[in-house]
Amino acid sequence: MDSSINNTVGVAAALQQFNANQNAQMSLLKQSIDGQASQVEQLMASVGDAPKLASVGSIGTQLNTYA
Repeated sequence: MDSSINNTVGVAAALQQFNANQNAQMSLLKQSIDGQASQVEQLMASVGDAPKLASVGSIGTQLNTYA
């Protein structure tokens, strides 16, 4: 065989391996991000509704200081 054909086959095999590794890493990253999203959803659900702001009186009606 011609050496250029051997080189082409070698590069193609290396690219297949690289793509397989990239797909595995992307899958792991997606699982990690999905897990973090689930944790954030649970945290936000546990917080519940924000406290009601004052609508009458001199305290709490001019400036929202809820943090």
